[in-house]
Amino acid sequence: MTKPTRGAPGSAQKVVTALLEQIESGALRPGDQMPTIAALAEEYGVNKNTASKAVVSLKATGVLSGLAGGNTWVRVPPPHKKRQNTRYHMEKSAVHLPESERSGVGASEADSGIPLQDLHEDRAEYAVVEAPPEIREALALLPGAQVLRRTYTRRHAQKAGASRSISYLPYDLVRGNPDLLDPHREPWPGGTMHQLYTIGVELDRVVDHVTAGMPTPEEIQEFDIPPSVPLIRIRKVSYSTEDRPVEVTEIPLPAERIELIYTTQLERWSPSQGFTGRFS
Repeated sequence: MTKPTRGAPGSAQKVVTALLEQIESGALRPGDQMPTIAALAEEYGVNKNTASKAVVSLKATGVLSGLAGGNTWVRVPPPHKKRQNTRYHMEKSAVHLPESERSGVGASEADSGIPLQDLHEDRAEYAVVEAPPEIREALALLPGAQVLRRTYTRRHAQKAGASRSISYLPYDLVRGNPDLLDPHREPWPGGTMHQLYTIGVELDRVVDHVTAGMPTPEEIQEFDIPPSVPLIRIRKVSYSTEDRPVEVTEIPLPAERIELIYTTQLERWSPSQGFTGRFS
C-alpha cells in the first residue's frame, strides 16, 4: 500500500488528510463503510467533485476499497505472503506422516502464517468438466478429455479480498478413488501430494511458470486490488516419477502482497574435482 502524501495544496488533499487521520486514530476501522460523496462534501465544506477526487486518491493508494458508483469502505489490509519453492520438499516429506501431523502442513500456513481455523472463508468447489485447451495441452490429454476442476477460495477477514487457486487433475487418473472427488473432505490433510499418493502417484518435480499482467475487472473486485497493481500469475505443473503431468494449478497473486522466494540448491563439486580457479 502506497501512503498518500500530506500537506499538498488543494481542497481534495484537505479531505484526504482528514480521512487518513480518522483511519489512523481508529475512528474509521478496516471494513467500515465510508460516508457518501454528498455527505463527505457537506462535512468538509467542498463540492462533490472535490470529495470524489479525495476518495479516488485514497483508493489508488490502497487505503479505501470499492467500485465507482457503489459502496466504499476502509480497506482491510491484505496479509503479506511469501511463496517459496522449498515448500514442495516440505509437502512431499509430509506424505508419509500420520494424519494428525499432515493436517498442520498446508498452503495457508506456509504462505501467510494464518491457520485454517482463523480464516473467514475457506471454500472448495469441485466439478468434472472438459479440459480447456490450454489445460489439456499442459496435461498432455486427448481432445475431449475430462478433468477434475477444483476451485479454492479463501478470505482472511470479512470484506477482505479473496485469494483463489484453480487445480486441474486428469479425471481418468483420480476417478478410481471416490474420496478424491468429494469436496466435503477438504481441507485434505497433506494436500494434493497426499491425494495423489492414495492412488499410487509420486511426484518427481514441480515446474512453476510465472508471468505478470494487469487483472481483469472481475479480479480487481474479487481480490480487492488497487488501481495500477499488476497480477502475478503462476501456472504450477506437477509431474509424476513416470514423467507424466498429473496436475495443473492456476494461482493469481496481486503483486502488492506477494514475495516470491526461489532457492536453487547447487550440486557440489566432488573431492576429486577440487578447486582449480585462482584469485587475481
